[in-house]
Amino acid sequence: MPTTSTPLVRRLRGRAPALAAAGVALALAVPIPATAKAGQAPRAAAADPVSVLAYTPKERRESLAYWTPARIRAVGKSVDLGPTGPKAKPWQGTALKTVGRLFFVNANGADTWCTATAVKSANRSAVMTAAHCVRRGSSPDNTHILMVFAPGYNKGQMPYGAFAVRSAVTPRAWENDSTDDLATLVVDTDRSGRELTDVVGSQDIAFNRPVGGTISSFGYSATRPQLGEELLRCVGTAKKQSGQQAIPCDMSGGSSGGPWLADFHATTGKGTLVSVNSSLDSLTPTRMQGEVLGATAEKVYDRAQRG
Repeated sequence: MPTTSTPLVRRLRGRAPALAAAGVALALAVPIPATAKAGQAPRAAAADPVSVLAYTPKERRESLAYWTPARIRAVGKSVDLGPTGPKAKPWQGTALKTVGRLFFVNANGADTWCTATAVKSANRSAVMTAAHCVRRGSSPDNTHILMVFAPGYNKGQMPYGAFAVRSAVTPRAWENDSTDDLATLVVDTDRSGRELTDVVGSQDIAFNRPVGGTISSFGYSATRPQLGEELLRCVGTAKKQSGQQAIPCDMSGGSSGGPWLADFHATTGKGTLVSVNSSLDSLTPTRMQGEVLGATAEKVYDRAQRG
């Protein structure tokens, strides 16, 4: 029997619509059309393997204003996906400044969150997460809004503040066919004008790396007692599975987009990002699945790091 994968936010989306913000009037972000140079025919959108969502300065200001401490407390308390573990353990080592909660309002109008990671990039502003944390798969018009990244989040504290998401880059295959579940975000500077990785550092990222080896996966799972307030970690050996890769892990919704770090050093908090949390093997999870970062993932990342 084939394994059925469940996107990690699917169960979060089913909670009470009362969590949706009332009266917030923001236009949904739309893909940026390709711009043709003089004398050239416009490139067909379908030929571009990458899709870009852009958020206006006004939308970004409203995002930062929207995610108040009270709203952040409320979104965590509103979700309970059962007990944590036994594979997922609270991370108690060196503070991971690069990993944080990604807050947003989803396509259903509900407050929710994912997990995301600052990575090395030319613009010092790139963040890796899952594509389903940006937009609904196979539904080009259903995108998420009011998105901010809070690196180093822990128990209500945002020691490095919140960074508004300026743009979100995903594979067009996710937009059209729900495949290649990964995304790279570009965030604004902080309130002092500093770029993200100048503030929190960054994780290395690798493409076309053979599947295997010990992986540390991190995420803000909506399981109790943490309920998204603390970072959890799974450790296991990555194995190929149905065109993706998988590790033993029982984190749930909210951990979506969290990093898979190979060669992770607990004392430094550094490793190499080789995937992100994408899907679970069942509603009672024992395995976490993530994409193998290949040519498409590299094109997504390259487009973002130039943004």
